[in-house]
Amino acid sequence: MEQLEYQEGRTEISHMGKVPLIQRLTADFPIRNASTLTGVGDDCAVIQSMPGSPTLTLLSTQTLVEGVNFDMMYTPLRHLGYKAVAIAVSNIAAMNGTPRQVMVSIAVSNRYSVEALDELYAGILLCCKRYDIDLVGGNTETSRAGMVLTVTAVGEVAASSATYRRGAALHDLVCCSGDLGSAYAGLLVLEREKVTYQADPNFQPDLDSYDYVLERFLKPEPRLDIVRLLAEREVVPTSMIDVGKGLADAVLHLCRSSHCGCEIYEERIPIDYQTSRVCSEMSKNMLPVSCALNGGDDYELLFTISQKDYEKVKSLSEVHIIGHITEQGMPAVLVTPQNTTITLRAQAFQGTDQ
Repeated sequence: MEQLEYQEGRTEISHMGKVPLIQRLTADFPIRNASTLTGVGDDCAVIQSMPGSPTLTLLSTQTLVEGVNFDMMYTPLRHLGYKAVAIAVSNIAAMNGTPRQVMVSIAVSNRYSVEALDELYAGILLCCKRYDIDLVGGNTETSRAGMVLTVTAVGEVAASSATYRRGAALHDLVCCSGDLGSAYAGLLVLEREKVTYQADPNFQPDLDSYDYVLERFLKPEPRLDIVRLLAEREVVPTSMIDVGKGLADAVLHLCRSSHCGCEIYEERIPIDYQTSRVCSEMSKNMLPVSCALNGGDDYELLFTISQKDYEKVKSLSEVHIIGHITEQGMPAVLVTPQNTTITLRAQAFQGTDQ
């Protein structure tokens, strides 16, 4: 039997960034099969089942852990089921693909009843219905505490349209869909109401004026509509990623994979008015742009296009041009309205999605 070697000393996971951790853990796993076109390092693995096939298979897995990724005090189980499928499918969208199947595995403690799991799967069913996805398998196990929910999404994309993180080129335009920071604003509202409730169990929260940001956090939608809109206009992005952990993280991933820099213009980052209002309620020092850069859970698409495609996308209300790609060796920066530049930095370790 091969002897395993262990290094002396201890490195805390929290001290290592997400990308270095993934690179370290997967460094000794070379690609051994010709059918594996892309492995670790993008939103999905890309498989070509037959040499020369015009269609590629996309695979992506997302895991949600109770107490880390969701709080049952304010997360309805039906919403949780929907969200779990939606964020796995978002990775398929980020490859310019179409989802076809999902597999769902859960580990639950005896704190959950059969009826509770019925609610969870009702949410999974709603998302599958909305996006014409088949549930084709999974696994159920016992957990000593809480719930762990893992969704594997399977999709497909034409080989000529597959979009990776690595394709951005000098002078490409940087675009994003929807608006950013709203999911984090919804989380801030829920956390605030949770603290108030814990101090006074008789407290009845009034959330009517926060419906948009709450839905953005509890029930995100994968932007498959953007994939379709771009296809209708015969636009294939040069690179793309979904915005799961904030704009800054997504921008840095694209720049790292494409070996380039970029300039993002603060005034062009789309932020909903409700997001701005929540930030002002929370703290006079909390800037909406900070929520957009580092908040996460928006699951919008960040992508680059060639300048020749500008005329094709400029009229799309859900697509915003927020910057451009700069040459290799240049940093990824935020340009303020005062024309000063701030180097973008991602948040500390938050997970191991590949």
